[in-house]
Amino acid sequence: MDEEQKLREDADEQLINGAFQHLLDSYLASRHRKKVDIITKAFNFARQAHKGVRRLSGEPYIMHPIAVAQIACEEVGLGSTSICAALLHDVVEDTDYTTEDLENIFGPKIAQIVDGLTKISGGIFGEQASAQAENFKKLLLTMSDDIRVILIKICDRLHNMRTLQSQPANKQYKIAGETLYIYAPLSNRLGLYKIKSELENLSFQYEHPDEYKSIKSKLASTEASRHELFDQFTAPIEESLNQMGIKYEIKERVKTPYSIWSKMQNKHVTFEEIYDILAVRIIFTPDKREEEVNECFNIYVAISKIYKSHPDRLRDWLSHPKANGYQALHVTLMSKQGRWIEVQIRSDRMNEIAEQGFAAHWKYKDGMEKEFTEDETELNEWLRTIKEILDDPQPDAMDFLDAIKLNLFASEIFVFTPKGEIKTMPAGCTALDFAFSIHTFLGSHCIGAKVNHKLVPLSYKLNSGDQVEILTSKAQHVQASWINFVSTAKAKAKIQAILRRDSREIQKQGEEILNAFLKKNDIENKTTIADQLAAYHEERNREEFFQALGEKTIILGEKDLDELYGKNTSEANAKGWRRLVPFLNKGKQKKDTANATELFVVPEKFNRKETIYINDDNIGQFKFRHCCHPIPGDDILGFIDNKHRIEIHKRACPVAAKLKTSYGNRILDAKWDMHKRLFFDASIHIEGIDRIGMVLDISTIISNQLNVNIHKFTITSEDGVFNGAIELRVHDREDVKDIINQLKTVEGLQEVTQIM
Repeated sequence: MDEEQKLREDADEQLINGAFQHLLDSYLASRHRKKVDIITKAFNFARQAHKGVRRLSGEPYIMHPIAVAQIACEEVGLGSTSICAALLHDVVEDTDYTTEDLENIFGPKIAQIVDGLTKISGGIFGEQASAQAENFKKLLLTMSDDIRVILIKICDRLHNMRTLQSQPANKQYKIAGETLYIYAPLSNRLGLYKIKSELENLSFQYEHPDEYKSIKSKLASTEASRHELFDQFTAPIEESLNQMGIKYEIKERVKTPYSIWSKMQNKHVTFEEIYDILAVRIIFTPDKREEEVNECFNIYVAISKIYKSHPDRLRDWLSHPKANGYQALHVTLMSKQGRWIEVQIRSDRMNEIAEQGFAAHWKYKDGMEKEFTEDETELNEWLRTIKEILDDPQPDAMDFLDAIKLNLFASEIFVFTPKGEIKTMPAGCTALDFAFSIHTFLGSHCIGAKVNHKLVPLSYKLNSGDQVEILTSKAQHVQASWINFVSTAKAKAKIQAILRRDSREIQKQGEEILNAFLKKNDIENKTTIADQLAAYHEERNREEFFQALGEKTIILGEKDLDELYGKNTSEANAKGWRRLVPFLNKGKQKKDTANATELFVVPEKFNRKETIYINDDNIGQFKFRHCCHPIPGDDILGFIDNKHRIEIHKRACPVAAKLKTSYGNRILDAKWDMHKRLFFDASIHIEGIDRIGMVLDISTIISNQLNVNIHKFTITSEDGVFNGAIELRVHDREDVKDIINQLKTVEGLQEVTQIM
């Protein structure tokens, strides 16, 4: 046994030393200052701290920090401070060492970054939410001081996703969902395009394994024809660039499985109907750095002489780079095979920034590691917006994450102030969003705007190139309806904060009204009375009841006294006593209680790692939400709600995405075990060229050939083109696929898609 133990320790030693040497080699090959001593010191410290601990995969725990440091160095391009912080990132959380210990040994900067990466317990969201949102909040707060915190966190998440196979299924869904909801868009916002794509694909692989394998297989089978198209398309381009004497390389860019699947879902198309799987990337090295923008346009002019370009698909990210630093010229050209192909033209510097994001900017300064808070105006503005949201914490984890997410996903437009200054705004933003982006006072007193010198309402959606002047009035106050049309996180956060402040004042007035009413009727003021009257007036809670009292939408009177003391109030008064009767809600609550007994209630000692199987007999014990309408055959998960019952959602459901991120510890792995005994609703959308007998052919296939019951059939026809929807009763998703495949054989039926 001792011999076996020694062999294992020797193998571990070899593995660890090899991984660390690879890290040092990558670091020494970079342009950063060569601070090997402090990196070695951090490695030895972390190795000792994690000694004897193993990951679920069985490998020594220290392999994880080394891998995170490797990603930070090689894939993100960070320097020695970040590499040390990556090596030490789990020390405070998992061992007895403190942040103060790290500060004494490695200095304040490394200690501050590690502290930002360390998870915390408790938080502003209370016990109902798991700690993820609170951890993310701390991460963002620290990030606004030093961007390296979030960059290392993304490296940590990438390695966790690469090694996710060792986790149980419920943990896989939680981590994959959180990654897709927060870390992939965050990577994109920071310009880490390669990492963003890998995070999306890894999440997709675990949440929808069958679809992932299917798309990978189809990509492999069409690889040869793609290569042939690429070679034929690029041959004349190479000839032209060679004549111009440009140093370049041309790369084939293939759409990722996740982005293909997303397009299939959003556009309701099959794999074969997606035509932009292939794109071409021209990366050139300019003779002079200041000439690179002109060179992009020179290349564009040259290739436009070879192929016709699409007039509406020229994207110029050169003059106005994206907020994440991305620069390139995108043009779509018609190939000789009759296919539109996008060509991305960028310099080697632009390409590195596109792949490594903000971390790459410093390589093109003086090669020295610098603070990550200087010189990047767009980034600092974005961080400042996030800080404002954090300064006014939402009481609910979901609201907080939604507010942050609004900032992560938005594509951009460029808007001008009256003085001609340019401002980057998210696409789809309104005049009111613009007002709040300049100043809270301007937003809260905004009455309208002039866009290109024409008067427009607050809800007017801005377009790129608009010149906007905000009109204000001191008499104007924030309206609750504003929240419905603003789209930026900053505007939503500010409006909600002002409304909450106003609401607190109104609730206080309502509380005073109730106190006066009780005092007038000589009733002892107990906390239960407000709850009782709130339920009687069908308000959700006492806060909403006080709000209604303050707004005078509820007026207290005799009926409230009857409710509190029974119907014979006057008789009770005459005898000089009052009796408080227990309050029962009318009917509705009793019905809910009856239903609740049919549902499975999760016991205290419930193994959340085990898969729950839904079969024909127990299906009534679970709650099926209308947000995604899951039916057998869909990839699903379970979620334990506040009443310890289990909700079933599709894994791709937007509500489930938030649940995985905010309440990950309540996610369960769920699978179907159905035997085609029960029926479920499904809807199919159809479009095509109208002809006599079309409806008959469709209904014949569904009813006669497939023996499926049509629940509802609606169809409209105009100018010889029809579209409609068929609602069916099916056993599972497989039935839906069979019906769609059969309907595709009907003459004139151009499009058949499942309505999600």
